[in-house]
Amino acid sequence: MRRIGETAITWFGHSCVEVVTPGGKTIIFDPWYANPTSPKEPGAVDRCDLMLVTHGHFDHFGNALQVASRTRPVWPAIHELSLWLGRNYAGKDDVIGMNKGGTVEAAGLTVAMTPADHSAGDWNASGETTLYLGEPVGFVVTLEDGTRIYNTGDTALFSDLKLIRELWQPDIAFLPIGGHYTMDPEAAAIAADYIGAAQVLPLHYGTFPILAGTPERLRAALANRGRADIEVLEPTRGETIRV
Repeated sequence: MRRIGETAITWFGHSCVEVVTPGGKTIIFDPWYANPTSPKEPGAVDRCDLMLVTHGHFDHFGNALQVASRTRPVWPAIHELSLWLGRNYAGKDDVIGMNKGGTVEAAGLTVAMTPADHSAGDWNASGETTLYLGEPVGFVVTLEDGTRIYNTGDTALFSDLKLIRELWQPDIAFLPIGGHYTMDPEAAAIAADYIGAAQVLPLHYGTFPILAGTPERLRAALANRGRADIEVLEPTRGETIRV
């Protein structure tokens, strides 16, 4: 049974989030600790039991190799990323290759991989081309007490979010709201309604001026949709909140 207040969430700017579970496991999502708003340096990360990278853009893959090489987490990854890690990461034995629709047990938790509507290639200077690390995804993680956290990853609004609600019934959703590259707050309000989680954590905003969405706009859009009951979490960067 879900134990309110025993899951700790810390946002380090952009889409970099640490979650400490009721059982004491540390999950890191999209570890770009080098983002210009982060109060934590990559070298200061001293624990990661479960690494989850939603896609291969630099602002999400970020410092994943640096952090994982030191902390050696279990790392479920979409198939193409797992192949790349098999050649470029010393801890490849802890990588679990999987794909959208799949569910695995990892670090004592349940991890389901979901679709996201976005892109995933990034510049590979040595190859003078883009580096493709697999399609973008989201993750639903079921914690020890049954709490379900859904990180949508970078995505546009898409109606299959309703299916993810039906399958997983998330308690907390992490949603991008910045606009330009992802959903803006108005689209994210529709997404939050589709997902049905009681709480949402806005991500991917405020890092650069172009990511202009705000939690205030998300709250207003939820209220306009008749969903003011959905709580918008708004920690400052580096602040830990308990949910």
